[in-house]
Amino acid sequence: MSLTVAGIAMGAFVAFMSFEFGVWGFLGSLLFMGIGALLGRAAEGKLDLRSVMDAITGRRSSS
Repeated sequence: MSLTVAGIAMGAFVAFMSFEFGVWGFLGSLLFMGIGALLGRAAEGKLDLRSVMDAITGRRSSS
């Protein structure tokens, strides 16, 4: 199991715990699964968080 899948699984677990809160729990689960996937990709070395933050803040172009 790759770290990306493990990150998604952790996000899904946290999302399951938030399902008790209805629609906001569903939206929260999408958020947590996305965060888990991003952290898993970063742990695998397939995603450089520093370059992502630079692109978000406008220091670098994403193209």
